[in-house]
Amino acid sequence: MFMKSMVRLTSTCFVALLAIPVSCSLASAADTYSENPGTEGNGKHIVGPNYSIDPDLTDRGNPKGKYFEFTMPLADSKIFPGTDTTLNPKKEVRKERKIFVYVPAAYVDGNKAPILVTMDGPSRLDLVRNALDNLTISKDPNRRLPAFIAIAVQNGGNDGKGSERGLEYDTMSDRYARFINDEVLPAVLNNPIIKAAYPNIGFTENPWGRAAMGCSSGGAAALTMGWFCPDLFRRLITYSGTFVDQQDDDAPEEADYPLGAWEYHSSMKLIANSEKKPLRIFTHVSENDNRANDPERTHHNWVMANERTAAALEAKGYDYRYVFSRATRHCDRKVFEHTLADTLVWMWRGYHTE
Repeated sequence: MFMKSMVRLTSTCFVALLAIPVSCSLASAADTYSENPGTEGNGKHIVGPNYSIDPDLTDRGNPKGKYFEFTMPLADSKIFPGTDTTLNPKKEVRKERKIFVYVPAAYVDGNKAPILVTMDGPSRLDLVRNALDNLTISKDPNRRLPAFIAIAVQNGGNDGKGSERGLEYDTMSDRYARFINDEVLPAVLNNPIIKAAYPNIGFTENPWGRAAMGCSSGGAAALTMGWFCPDLFRRLITYSGTFVDQQDDDAPEEADYPLGAWEYHSSMKLIANSEKKPLRIFTHVSENDNRANDPERTHHNWVMANERTAAALEAKGYDYRYVFSRATRHCDRKVFEHTLADTLVWMWRGYHTE
């Protein structure tokens, strides 16, 4: 079934940026939009230690959408060309990144689709695809997903401080959100093979119809996309989020955010001390997540960081959902298999077309 629905793009995609000022604002698509998601599913939830895959994340034989894959050379990017001086020359940078796109069968060509951008593509895209196949046609209106298009973006290479992946995901700035909005999304819309299948494909400009999801530093990137650019992305999903001091030590952003993503919940306490933003946020941490026993002075305890992030979101009055998974580790697949369907349902609760 997978191969029948897959279209592989072997040609390289070259993207020309739109000749518009770089910013984190779209046209005021959300100004006249409102939704009422309610509070169902909000708050802290504990799962485990026993896990099973949600049936809605399996192939249930429902109609399949179309799957595409293409590449974007880093050298063609004006935002992440792979040549930053903060990069460690011993950490390899990819020459090109892969982009994976899944258009569900429920999508109608010509509609401006909502989107979900996921980090470290194609990680967990198989589960997202099954959720779309099953839940966009759910007979339960409280369980039904909108026909969003999933776009999984490969990172620029390697990991940790000094890496391209770390630069993209762990930097406290609007840079990655702009990269997705200004370069990746136009590349998808203008890809000739995707256009051949969907001549009138489009994405919503409503930030409430734009979601981001990632695990580890990818989770930090998802939160940062919404935090710095809430007029581009407002639905955020983070698993085992790297809300620790992982930002490059020589990054210019260190002057404003010395402890990187640790500043969201501790030290500067950005969530607590900033005006509440129009965001809907899911967070998760595993009981045995990275460096779970580290003291606070390391600024690298994932469990501490995520517990504090969730508490800050609750105190500030955000629509938030926090899952603590027992007997699991960092980015544990069985947590995704057990929770992702419910996470997506909660995340998109209240969304409707304009």
